[in-house]
Amino acid sequence: MIDRTHRLPVAQQCRLLTLARSTAYYQPRPVSDTTLTLMRRIDELHLQHPFAGARMLRDLLRHEGHTIGWRR
Repeated sequence: MIDRTHRLPVAQQCRLLTLARSTAYYQPRPVSDTTLTLMRRIDELHLQHPFAGARMLRDLLRHEGHTIGWRR
C-alpha cells in the first residue's frame, strides 16, 4: 500500500489512503521466547478445557506456578 520509493511523500500517501501516519512507520516488536512458551501452554490448556474462560485459564496457570496478570 505505502510505497516509500514513490515520488509522493509518505504523509500524502497516508492521507490518500485515510491511514494514520503512525501505521506507515510501525515496526513490530519480536515476541520473547517466554511469551511464546506461555502462549503454547495456554493453547494446550484451552484444548484440554474448551469451556474454560480467561479467568479459569489464569487460575490454572497460576496453579502451575506461572506469574500471570491481565496483560498476559
